[in-house]
Amino acid sequence: MRYADTSVLVAALTNETETKRMQTWLAAQKSGNLAVSEWVATEFSAALSIKLRTGQIEKAHRSDALAMFAQLLTGSFASLPISAMEFRAAAHFADRYTLGLRAGDALHLAVCANHGATLCTLDRRLNEAGTALGVKTMLL
Repeated sequence: MRYADTSVLVAALTNETETKRMQTWLAAQKSGNLAVSEWVATEFSAALSIKLRTGQIEKAHRSDALAMFAQLLTGSFASLPISAMEFRAAAHFADRYTLGLRAGDALHLAVCANHGATLCTLDRRLNEAGTALGVKTMLL
């Protein structure tokens, strides 16, 4: 199972440098092999709100991207649950201060660790932290 973090989906569904490459990567994945968590949905919405506030996208583009994301959630991605156990693991990961993990990134790693998923990301620091913590990662 491959877990797409927020960076992959924001790049795929908005106009960024990696958009075409992430769209191609997503399209090449086997059916039933991709997962996200509700935390990805939260971060995705927040990222689009930031892009709107900073003038990187227009309201219509935000609406289109949110609709495409919702479609992907119902048709292409498994949703991995997040429990108190993942939050405790994320706190433990964040305690490793030398890794420089933000809370949300620690939570992505904890979800992947608990579900045996490979974290797929564009974030080098997150990829390196995952490797240091023994979580399977894939830098795209």
